[in-house]
Amino acid sequence: MSESLSFPVVVSLLALLPAVLYLYTRIFRTSSPSPTTQVTEDKGTEEEEKPKTIMQPARTDLAPPKDDPFTQAELSAFDGADASKPIYVAIKGPSGPLPPRACACTHTQPLGTIFDVSHKKDTYGKGGSYNLFAGKDASKALGKSSLKEEDASPDYTSLDASERKVLDDWYAFFAKRYNVVGRVIDLPPAVANL
Repeated sequence: MSESLSFPVVVSLLALLPAVLYLYTRIFRTSSPSPTTQVTEDKGTEEEEKPKTIMQPARTDLAPPKDDPFTQAELSAFDGADASKPIYVAIKGPSGPLPPRACACTHTQPLGTIFDVSHKKDTYGKGGSYNLFAGKDASKALGKSSLKEEDASPDYTSLDASERKVLDDWYAFFAKRYNVVGRVIDLPPAVANL
């Protein structure tokens, strides 16, 4: 009989446990800084820590940009399928003035900037989440934030203003993190006036 009485008592105590813990923490716990707050020893003040980002930082060891010409067919050989070759991703050239790192090209037709993304083989290589972009100019897909094969096209004329802003942001992202190895010289005429 003592076993049957202890079971309801145990259940009742377990039910009260969260309330007891809550009261204990409210009464005995002292105020402490939040996990994102850091107390600096030299000043004794609290500073908010910046949230950690999963975005890779801009690189400071980039090589000077190259202006080697590639056709789309030549670019396709650098899609990550052959482990002995580098992996290249092309993105439409910058709109407006060229960024400081970009090469000053003398070509008259529209050009896609080719970036060497080989150091991110896990992302752009065979089986990687962004392998769709490797070995081609997939400006339209980048602007649409799309991983659909049918969007992986250099012709981004159908992008609206906000999607073109996204594409420009991707260009800026790549320009700060990957070496420029050349230009796509045979992009569709539709992007000539963009």
